[in-house]
Amino acid sequence: MSTVRHVVEVGDQIRFAGGVFTLAGLDGPRCRIVGEDGSVQVLLLTQLYADEDFCVVAGCAEPRRAPVWGPLASLEAGVREKALAWERHIREVETGHPEPDGRGAPREEFDPELRSLAEREAAKAAELTEQGQPVSVATVRRMRTRYRRQGVWGLVDGRTTRARSPWGRADERVVNAIRAALEAQRERSTGTLSRLRRQVGWLLQDAYGPGTVKVPPVATFNRLVHAVADGQGLLGPAVQQRWRTSRPEPPFTPTVVARPGELVMMDSTPLDVLAVLEDGRTGRLELTMAMDVATRSITAAVLRPRGTKAVDAAVLLAQTVVPEPLRPAWPEVLAMASSVIPYERLLSIDARMQGAAARPVIFPSTVVIDQGKVFISQCFLAAAEHLGISVQPCPPASAPAKGHVERGFGSVGTLFAQYVSGYTGCHISRRGHRVEDEACWTLPQLQDLLDEWVVSGWQERRHRALCHPLMPKLALTPNEMWAALVGIAGHVPVPLRAADYIELLPARRCAIGAEGIRFDYRTYDSKALNGHRQRSTAPDGKWEVHYNPYEPSRCWVRLPTGWAEAGWIHRTLVSRPFTDTAWRHIRTVVDQRAGRAEHEEHLARALDELLRRAGGKTAGTRGQEPATGFGAGPTGVVPQADTGVLGTREVSRLSEEEPDQDDADDPIAGTADAWEVFDAHQEAEQW
Repeated sequence: MSTVRHVVEVGDQIRFAGGVFTLAGLDGPRCRIVGEDGSVQVLLLTQLYADEDFCVVAGCAEPRRAPVWGPLASLEAGVREKALAWERHIREVETGHPEPDGRGAPREEFDPELRSLAEREAAKAAELTEQGQPVSVATVRRMRTRYRRQGVWGLVDGRTTRARSPWGRADERVVNAIRAALEAQRERSTGTLSRLRRQVGWLLQDAYGPGTVKVPPVATFNRLVHAVADGQGLLGPAVQQRWRTSRPEPPFTPTVVARPGELVMMDSTPLDVLAVLEDGRTGRLELTMAMDVATRSITAAVLRPRGTKAVDAAVLLAQTVVPEPLRPAWPEVLAMASSVIPYERLLSIDARMQGAAARPVIFPSTVVIDQGKVFISQCFLAAAEHLGISVQPCPPASAPAKGHVERGFGSVGTLFAQYVSGYTGCHISRRGHRVEDEACWTLPQLQDLLDEWVVSGWQERRHRALCHPLMPKLALTPNEMWAALVGIAGHVPVPLRAADYIELLPARRCAIGAEGIRFDYRTYDSKALNGHRQRSTAPDGKWEVHYNPYEPSRCWVRLPTGWAEAGWIHRTLVSRPFTDTAWRHIRTVVDQRAGRAEHEEHLARALDELLRRAGGKTAGTRGQEPATGFGAGPTGVVPQADTGVLGTREVSRLSEEEPDQDDADDPIAGTADAWEVFDAHQEAEQW
């Protein structure tokens, strides 16, 4: 069924006076129609519209479109001005006025009241020809049609708007071969353009035969490669290519969170600092860090020797939900009571805030992790489940999925690590000469410096991504953002008992014999095990034992009555704290020449001797006083001159706190002070 239109165009088929006609022309108020038998009639438009049978049967082939203006800005000035000049000419031919406002009387030769459309077209063609622009009447008529269909864009010279290939007139077969060669080397080591040119030649030879398609000259080939690869991530170092390959496909969706703890990202990376390890040698450390996306707060950070364990990730979860105590050597300005955090309100609902440092206490709802074995281990997943935290793994090799913590690692390197003695630089080309001679800090000392920097440096530093809704142009600090959001989201204290900390430790299945519990060439025993020195009721007949790799001097056994602590039977032979790393090292250098019990005692004495040697002289230092053993406290470290800001200025303040003599003589107490981030028993007594 046809729809009546009150606007007709040349080429429309219309119904008039009981017949079907084609509108052949329009001349002011008159129109020319052609019947199916070829008869021609000239009528007034008002007469045509007044007919009862009038309707448009079929429109013209191409309907009129909206005018195109945007692409005009990409044209050269001369081409654009020529199109606008044609627009004025066409407007004058059709309306008699070259300008859209229609002011003034039209010129006589272009007055629609005095001249027909054909006469006006002829007059315009003659005028342009006299001005030095030879134009025929057919050209004027064609430009009118293009203007009606496309607007000003239809008047642009089509030769100037042809799409140009980014690689010019190069052979398409060569371009496809270059693209295939670049895609094939994404996972390979970075090579030169000469290697790529040879590979392209091989591809062309295999596809089209020898000599059929020639490889362009070197200079032309190099320009062509950059034209194909630039912006696609197909050139550059191998690490950059892998990064672009792992990046998700655009468009990218920004991570939006509304409350603290809604999304927390965790990851590990090597720290660009050499430290004095417990065996006296210098070595790199690993930093495991958790960052809250809503406030950009570093909720926890743990330093460990290379080879982060699952217990480190579990400790990170515990640190996140527990307030950071203000250390005795820290200034009072770092206390939560002195910060913008609503300390009084939080203290009224969470007594643990008493004496806490100015670091947010955030309970994560969802933790984003990578596919590292530390985070997908049973220990970490069990700890997250125990605390009621949802774990969201990232796709393999997908750094952008946890970009906030990845960027945070870079900030730790530039804002903290490069000021520490023993800084190695972020790349081998930036490493200084004999950096190992500068290393003077032990791991506990570096951990204390890092914890203080997180409170004083990171949490009080303005972040461009943190803006208050009422102050969008003012960047806030992580502490200020947490103070703003905690009033909306609220704070729920999550106190952890001693049993909770034990649950976060890695577990293994062991038997309890007459000698106690034995694993990893160590024997643990306690009076609490009496009455349970037999097979358990579990199907395997063994007992659940939890242990801390950074404090191997004791373990915990889950008995029907609860957790029971068992100490290492040779702990009195080792006068200094040690970790599982040092124990494994001793096992590789001490041969077993006696029975099991004698060999364990030999290992303990060899470990004690190693720790004594490490505490008597710091490896890699020249002309400086010996450092203390690993975990023995900050006293005794005298760094070299000019070894960095944190290597010279902070040592005097760190040395002010002397360890308690009783704790220093007790190997278990000293180990707890050096290694445990939280004292489980002390935490339990507070609740």
